[in-house]
Amino acid sequence: MTLENMIRQAKKMGASDLHLEPGLPPAHRIHGKLKLNGDPIPAADLQALVQHLLGEMAYQDFLGQRSYDLAKTIGGVRCRINVLTSIRGMGLAVRLLPAIQPTVETLNLHPEIKKVVLRPHGLILLSGPTGCGKSSTMAALLEELNRAEPLHIITIESPIEYLLRHKKAFIRQREVGRDTPSFEQGLLDALREDPDVVMVGEMRDPACMRLTLNAAETGHLVFATVHSSNVAEALQRIILAFPAEIQASISAQLADCLAAVVCQKLRYLPEHNLQIPECEILLGTSTARAVIRAGQFFKIQTVLETSGSEGMWSLERYRAWINARRDWHRPADLPASGETEEIIDIPAHRKAISPKPIKPSASTSRPQQPVQQEMTSEESRHNVLVIDEPEENFRDILSQLEKK
Repeated sequence: MTLENMIRQAKKMGASDLHLEPGLPPAHRIHGKLKLNGDPIPAADLQALVQHLLGEMAYQDFLGQRSYDLAKTIGGVRCRINVLTSIRGMGLAVRLLPAIQPTVETLNLHPEIKKVVLRPHGLILLSGPTGCGKSSTMAALLEELNRAEPLHIITIESPIEYLLRHKKAFIRQREVGRDTPSFEQGLLDALREDPDVVMVGEMRDPACMRLTLNAAETGHLVFATVHSSNVAEALQRIILAFPAEIQASISAQLADCLAAVVCQKLRYLPEHNLQIPECEILLGTSTARAVIRAGQFFKIQTVLETSGSEGMWSLERYRAWINARRDWHRPADLPASGETEEIIDIPAHRKAISPKPIKPSASTSRPQQPVQQEMTSEESRHNVLVIDEPEENFRDILSQLEKK
């Protein structure tokens, strides 16, 4: 079975992730639970699959670092793929991304989450555990800005998961390893490129965190993600990443530039057969900033619970809204592969890819009447009828022959 077929099967099963490991059956994560399906995959087959997927140059990079990240559209499904090695050999971890452009409505988020992008500048943190849908929520918030204002949006991602279409905003998406060597260099470049909004796919180290805070302080709206289980932990992770002697100054800097923190996790609703995000939302009010500046993160929960009138949401209050809601958006089934929009994925080595020729639409289809070419004197002498369309109506051809 090809990777394309396995991804299509995973999509049909409603899986969010597909795991392939030598000697084991394919594993699908469905509604948060892992299930093994099918026959074990031989190591040689997986190695051949990886070589075909990456291509020669990227495969050599993979052999050097023993891992490789990419995003690719396979079988009509946009996927984020991590190629890895383990004790058994080469394997893949594939995240199946939604077939539609994420929006607040299609992700079943509370409409008030749109308030976090109303700030003209500052830092918006999206946090949560791995696989909780942070990238989808990030794309949905950027889409809100894309619909609303003519802004210059620069994203720095590893890899690019959602291809953002220009509406009102002017959007540049850059991929680490292909378009920029690192998040740090991408951030430094972005600040020289006249941005209104900068999105940092992941803050991995103190250097990247410091540059992100600096960008938020210089009048830009900056989005970034961090792994955490709640809002307070997201803020603490940033501060504790720095040496103890400068943590107080980092707390003050974070407090001054913070616009909002959204922490989410996924919840499965069996009665609706849906997985939806449930969120904590902290806004950068004067009360929240004072707590962060003082390093009193144990008070964050109290701020969330007592500031509902200001647009904040505790997890308990958000769950109550979910339990009371009745109208849910259900993602449409993925169209057949021939009906999906063709997306050209540029590999890491920048090898040029020629787009597939566009098939003629109904408005540009071939004329129904026979199209005759001008006959040469030799053809006319021998009473030859020249037709350059082979699929003509047979009666029309006979009629023309009779006239001859």
